[in-house]
Amino acid sequence: MNDSPGWASPGSAPSEGQEAGIPRPSSPVDGSGPAGQWSPAQPPPGQWSPPSAPGQGPGAPPPTPGWGGTPQPGPGWGGAPMAAKPGVIPLRPLGVGEILDGAVSTMRTHWRTVLGVSLTVSVIAEMVVILVQRYLLPEPKSVDPNAVGAEALRQATDSAQSQLLTSAPSTLIAMIGTLITTSVLTVVISRSVIGRGVTLREAWSEARPRLLPLLGLTLLLSLMSAGIMAAGLVPGLLLGSGAGGLALTFLGFAAACVVVLWLMVRFTLAAPALMLERQPVLTALRRSAKLVKGSWWRTFGILALTYVLVIVVTLIITIPFGIIAVTLDSDGLSEFLNSSSTDFGWPFLIVTGIGDVIISTLAYPFTAGVMALLYVDQRIRREALDLDLARAAGVPGYDTLKS
Repeated sequence: MNDSPGWASPGSAPSEGQEAGIPRPSSPVDGSGPAGQWSPAQPPPGQWSPPSAPGQGPGAPPPTPGWGGTPQPGPGWGGAPMAAKPGVIPLRPLGVGEILDGAVSTMRTHWRTVLGVSLTVSVIAEMVVILVQRYLLPEPKSVDPNAVGAEALRQATDSAQSQLLTSAPSTLIAMIGTLITTSVLTVVISRSVIGRGVTLREAWSEARPRLLPLLGLTLLLSLMSAGIMAAGLVPGLLLGSGAGGLALTFLGFAAACVVVLWLMVRFTLAAPALMLERQPVLTALRRSAKLVKGSWWRTFGILALTYVLVIVVTLIITIPFGIIAVTLDSDGLSEFLNSSSTDFGWPFLIVTGIGDVIISTLAYPFTAGVMALLYVDQRIRREALDLDLARAAGVPGYDTLKS
């Protein structure tokens, strides 16, 4: 089923069931030339113009008489030809709104497949989290608000350790759920770009061989982040609890956060490269670094906007479900606020679990869509992937191009 253009790495064997007539993709630019190199296959006349010079080139209309011989405004107010749009995005460099809209359009157009995987994974993951929280995790350590000095520090340390232990299982389960949904939904989104649908079984069949490499990539990035954070915190912690130690710990923590943020944005396209190009882990990291190079701030801005939107949706859903859960689990919100007990009953866990399932069902495909479309956008900008995509989608005039 690997008939998406430009995804498979050069020289890789086609996946099972691939049709022999599907054109081979052009090789990704990965160290063999400048970052802005165009594909050697150029489009037919009247179909396309370089993104760097809209309205100029083989696809631009001829000038028409006017003041000073300048072209008169035509369709589109610039004379630039309309880009083909066989799927959820136009085949040209994308704007921020087009990336976000493409992710939402994929959810809406292929809702059966998207909801099939995201809802199933979210329900199973939430059920496991609820059972673990109810039966396996110890009671959280209480903190005496009147404690002072060394006793207050000891209680705060014990409480922090208890919180880490409590959140570890849910974090691990969420990571596994994210891996599964990201792998399957990336396949769905790559097909939606060229206007092709895919069933859940077909998407799972294509994504399944990449789960272990994707798990390795996720663990490597997690260990990398943990190591950087430890390197930033350890010097201050070793210095002691005095003013100098606290200041060094804070500075180390801030510096480590900056480095981790920079690396995570730099490697944010590694997962799509690993899935769609079938690259190994280290090669996918290098591909992401190359694609993001020179566009770090733009990539960061799009990711930040994406997560802000996810947080807003999370709050919109969490607040009413939380109020309902507290009301059902106690005699009222006022009693809950005045109570120091953290032993929540089944009504609370079930209602909050339903809210979490709704959030995950919406957030998983949206974030996966943005990541995949960011990858497509960067390859269009740097490697003219739009030519391969147009040819695979059957856009008239592109079927004669050779890679």
